[in-house]
Amino acid sequence: MKKTYLFLVLLLLFAAGCKRENNNTTTEPVTKNLTIFFINDQHGQIDNFSKIKQIIDREKQQTNANVIVACAGDIFSGNPIVDNYPEKGYPMIDVMNRVGFNISELGNHDFDYGEQILKKRMLQAHFHWICANVNMENSGIPQPAPYLTLQSGNLKITFLGLIETNGKPDAVIPSTDPNKIKDIRFERPENVVAKYADIKKKENSDLYIALTHLGFSQKKYSDLGDEQLALQYPYFDLIIGGHSHQYIDTVINHIPIFQVGSYLHSLGKISLAVKNKKIISLKYDCINLDKYQGEDAGLMKIIDTYDNSMPQLNDVIGYAHQKMYKSQTGCFYTDALRAAMKVDVSFQNTGGIRADLNKGDITKRDIYRISPFNNGTVIYHMTVGQIKNFLMGSRSGFYYSGMGINQKGSEVQISDTSGNILKDNKILTVGLNDYIPAVYDNYFPSDGKIQPLTAAETLIYYLEHIDSEVDYPHCDRYFRYR
Repeated sequence: MKKTYLFLVLLLLFAAGCKRENNNTTTEPVTKNLTIFFINDQHGQIDNFSKIKQIIDREKQQTNANVIVACAGDIFSGNPIVDNYPEKGYPMIDVMNRVGFNISELGNHDFDYGEQILKKRMLQAHFHWICANVNMENSGIPQPAPYLTLQSGNLKITFLGLIETNGKPDAVIPSTDPNKIKDIRFERPENVVAKYADIKKKENSDLYIALTHLGFSQKKYSDLGDEQLALQYPYFDLIIGGHSHQYIDTVINHIPIFQVGSYLHSLGKISLAVKNKKIISLKYDCINLDKYQGEDAGLMKIIDTYDNSMPQLNDVIGYAHQKMYKSQTGCFYTDALRAAMKVDVSFQNTGGIRADLNKGDITKRDIYRISPFNNGTVIYHMTVGQIKNFLMGSRSGFYYSGMGINQKGSEVQISDTSGNILKDNKILTVGLNDYIPAVYDNYFPSDGKIQPLTAAETLIYYLEHIDSEVDYPHCDRYFRYR
């Protein structure tokens, strides 16, 4: 009996000793490494993806870091090959798949092709789509997750997606043609962010990243850009943004924020060391792809095939006597619309002109670069008074042709090309792309006459049939009500 008792005492002492030893043992948090490559606002450009693939593949081969490849939106609209390919947008998604993208936020111009084409492109993608402030349930388009946690090696990284909704004064939509997103619903980003304040804890993630298409900063404090996001909702370890086409490398409210320009001229590289769910070191590189020497030959061959798939884009249809910057191109654009549509006056929104026009031969490719959005055209009969209301109410900037516009105090004066002031009841025919009246529908009649040609096709028709010579040495017909 005594031997049994002694055995039990020894057993208890041994267990207690073990317990004390375990209590005194601490596990040092492991430092984890991560490399994030990202782009934003490539707008259909595909050529430099062969360089991106080589850079990323070498990183994966040469380092022990985990690698994630992300896009902050505006994948489409800007490359005539991608925008006019028989399956619109197909080359872009194909190339991104081959590079190995992991995740993308939706950008406002990713809706430019319409709902059914967006559905096809999202289903084509091998990467994930995210956006917390969009509802696609009534459109048939796959609903993107509001946030997504990716596992990369021993790291868990959660991304939250947000898109801007400043596309229409009296609606909550991104900056795209309202007619192309009729079955999609959006919320203001600032109204949804707080729902995801605790996602990092919920997902047990090492990092919480906002992957946004908001633009860097907004003028109104109530509107959300990446700057306001960092100041007002400091949940994130870092923010990767897009939309404003800026080169951003800054820290606001202890949150690093990055953006890498536009049109695939650069690639962002963020090298991180993470310990105990916090960033302990960060290095950022903005890689100039235009100067980078090297490429993935296999992918470049595929890209060349796409680039050469539409030789008709190289048809010469006119001649520019000098390089024309945006204001001069705005004069050409509106003059061409007015003449080809046979109207009294024409308007063009500044954001609808996406490229300058170089000196020399003008090709169809040049025109589709200038006007990539496949907007239709429409003619209205409007009084001078209605035109004034539109200019004053929209408070947006427009290029124009066929009239003179001046502001005196709070009043707008409209004159004919000879300088004669026109009365408010004078009726004029107005020709323009259909995006403008879709956004500012309160200022246009309901009986506009839809035309058979898109805006780009109208410019091409003008050069081929009316005047192939383009020469605007000193032209600046622009008005914005102040």
